[in-house]
Amino acid sequence: MNAEMKEAINAIAADKGMRPEVLYAVLADALESAYKKMPGAHEYAWVTIDPDTMEYRVIAQEIDDEGEPFGEEFEVTPDNFGRIAALAFKQVLAQGIREEEREQKYEEYAGREGDIVTGIIQQSDSRYTLLDLGRVEALLPRAEQVPNERPDSNTRIKAYIVEVRKTAKGPQIVVSRTHPGLIKRLFELEVPEIADGIVEIKSCAREPGHRTKIAVWSNDPNVDPVGACVGASGARVRMIVNELRGEKIDIVPFSEEPEEFVSKALSPAKVQEVRIDMETGTADVIVPDYQLSLAIGKEGQNARLSARLTGWRIDIKSETQQAEEDAYEKVDWAEGEWVEDPETGEQVWQSAEGGPVLSAEEWEATSDTEEESEVVSAGTESGSEPEESGPEPEAQSVPQHDEIMGDEQEDDSGSGKSDDETIIENEETLSEIDEEKVDSSEGDPLQET
Repeated sequence: MNAEMKEAINAIAADKGMRPEVLYAVLADALESAYKKMPGAHEYAWVTIDPDTMEYRVIAQEIDDEGEPFGEEFEVTPDNFGRIAALAFKQVLAQGIREEEREQKYEEYAGREGDIVTGIIQQSDSRYTLLDLGRVEALLPRAEQVPNERPDSNTRIKAYIVEVRKTAKGPQIVVSRTHPGLIKRLFELEVPEIADGIVEIKSCAREPGHRTKIAVWSNDPNVDPVGACVGASGARVRMIVNELRGEKIDIVPFSEEPEEFVSKALSPAKVQEVRIDMETGTADVIVPDYQLSLAIGKEGQNARLSARLTGWRIDIKSETQQAEEDAYEKVDWAEGEWVEDPETGEQVWQSAEGGPVLSAEEWEATSDTEEESEVVSAGTESGSEPEESGPEPEAQSVPQHDEIMGDEQEDDSGSGKSDDETIIENEETLSEIDEEKVDSSEGDPLQET
């Protein structure tokens, strides 16, 4: 009986991939439970098994009032314990083996959180997808699946281990296809330089199913980090894109200078200038007008991924927008606001310093006056003085119109004639001239022309 039991234990251990000592411990626990169910059994007792001879003995020890063992150990093996041992081996060993298998599976995957596994899709529903990893099954929840990705059954895929839970039915392994760590593990599999530590992935930003950005750094100045990840003719990165079902991947070089890092992160857009604000953690990026839409990306995707990759809040502006903002900041605006007059319903200007309100016409007039005073003050501050000229010539007296009219009136008055007498004399003179013309025309012969 003992020889047959030993052969059975060794066969089971070889079939399950377990050590025989583990099964001996399971059998000892089963015999101990069976003994304590017998009438008159000692409360503090245990079973020992000799692996060579398969002899088992029940050892007991007395206990005090406080439940602590004391005194010497003694053997209390029952006479008919062989039959009890056979029944315990049949009933308990199978359960012990299952528990030991669960423990081994849990220990195998408990330390592999953050690792990548390859599984075969068994079944899928609206809640989760089951992956067969060999000895265990992995759970791929719907939240960890890539949107619009519906792989067929019996398809082999790679997943990232997020969590390993220990349950009564065995280990429960939760995997993900959307975790950024999946990208890093895939690059470690495809790029030997990353696996050897020559090239490092400093940061990763991902929108599953659409686009991923990674920043790489080389510890060897002779190794190009971007070229190592891309591979010859893009062979390495192409394998990862195929595994991710066509998800686009942007690889940019990492830099310790924030301006350069932000500029590279926004590729393929070309950046003209980057302004970093350390206090607010904001990066103002200025791009050419024709590069604005490319820098922002579809629905802001490129800017969003770049912000996650660099850790800076990125504001993208075109050259025209930046020029307008700079010009706007240079304008000296009045301090106050336009409010509505409750009586008239018109817009009036209320100064922040207080004082009476101004209508639109009064405000414009005040603004024009201020501008003129600024121009005058600017000319005074410039230090320009009028050039000195020679002595001015003496002013000549110019007769005024009133004086001329006065002289004429004096001449008329000096003649001593009235206006009527003057008119009569003029008429008589004209008649004499006409008579002379007639006489001369009758005496002179006609001349040919």
